[in-house]
Amino acid sequence: MENLFRLVDHEDFIARRCIMVNGPVIVGAGPSGLATAACLRDQGVPFEVLERAECIASLWQKRTYDRLKLHLPKAFCQLPKLPFPEDFPEYPTKKQFIEYLESYAKHFEINPKFNSCVQSARYDETSGFWRVKTVSTNRSTRSEVEYICRWLIVATGENAECVVPEIDGLGEFGGEVVHACEYKSGEKFKGKKVLVVGCGNSGMELSLDLSNHNALPSMVVRSSVHVLPREIYGKSTFELAVILLKWLPVWLADKLLLLLSWFILGSIEKYGLKRPSMGPMELKNTQGKTPVLDIGALDKIKSGGIKVVPGIKRFSYGRVELVDGEVLDIDSVVLATGYRSNVPSWLQEGEFFSKSGFPKQPFPHGWKGNAGLYAVGFTRRGLSGASCDAMRIAQDIGNVWKCETKQTKKRTTACHRRCISQTF
Repeated sequence: MENLFRLVDHEDFIARRCIMVNGPVIVGAGPSGLATAACLRDQGVPFEVLERAECIASLWQKRTYDRLKLHLPKAFCQLPKLPFPEDFPEYPTKKQFIEYLESYAKHFEINPKFNSCVQSARYDETSGFWRVKTVSTNRSTRSEVEYICRWLIVATGENAECVVPEIDGLGEFGGEVVHACEYKSGEKFKGKKVLVVGCGNSGMELSLDLSNHNALPSMVVRSSVHVLPREIYGKSTFELAVILLKWLPVWLADKLLLLLSWFILGSIEKYGLKRPSMGPMELKNTQGKTPVLDIGALDKIKSGGIKVVPGIKRFSYGRVELVDGEVLDIDSVVLATGYRSNVPSWLQEGEFFSKSGFPKQPFPHGWKGNAGLYAVGFTRRGLSGASCDAMRIAQDIGNVWKCETKQTKKRTTACHRRCISQTF
């Protein structure tokens, strides 16, 4: 309590509305934040969730394309304490996943503070508390709120901000340029020549969607990429990889996966898709690069429905020049160039998080920092990795919470007994 009084003495405490949170503050109401909140609820620990958007899972609701489905089986994507409904398909749609998240929040009584954009968060060594400053906007009103808490859980994830690369001449192109986060459907691109920049899972699937809507997509493949079938002889490739890694070293598991993929997909190099020298699982573990799980794009590439092109040299009006000298006439550009963490823009801390916005310690050690700082959803292991983090964090805070709560109850009971003896 003495520390709290010291905190109140700070001048800027009076300048804004302040809220003391009896428990952790969770920044972000995506799947990672919801999973952590649910696990804390299960531990009996109160919390506050701050979300800059006006809804949960804003990335899924506002910045994903219509045809999106989970790339992994639902068993690897469900959050802790509540599985997917049994009638959901093996690969739930975007709509179904959002429905699941909304029911998840309702089930665990998670009510985030929406439209609360965190401006800064720093640890106050004098008081021993985290100070989280937010700006809230509601129609024409703007208010500043500072949350004071003992624990801070960063759940803004790996994909908080879209990455828009600087490409020579792009400003002179003159046609429509959209990032994958703005792309909804290939319907409006029918009959147009579209350049898709990027060949990850998003780039491949957007190219497939464009081709299915009778557009003419060209996909830029600047570097090597692993393309694997989503399923191998009826078994999820991801599930098969998990099983192999339990019994085999990574290099051998990779060789088996690539051999099985070759039986199903054939050679992909002749279509302009060069495989990296490092295997898919080793590359994922060491560099966080996810292999592409093919759901039909490769057939389109083989049939000519999707054209694979090398890197970009520069844009000009209505055209793009490639590094091999070829010039293409194009109508639109879709940037499937990924996302990044935004943690460095608001968290004033340099020991736990790196400048790239990820924990410095690799998985599975990147969930806990010092002074009550935690991170969830930065494992580069999808929803299953986030769930793993969430359970660890809730258990860690829950142990402290339960211990201190018991001590408080004992002190209260002892005090009550003394009062009774004095009365009589």
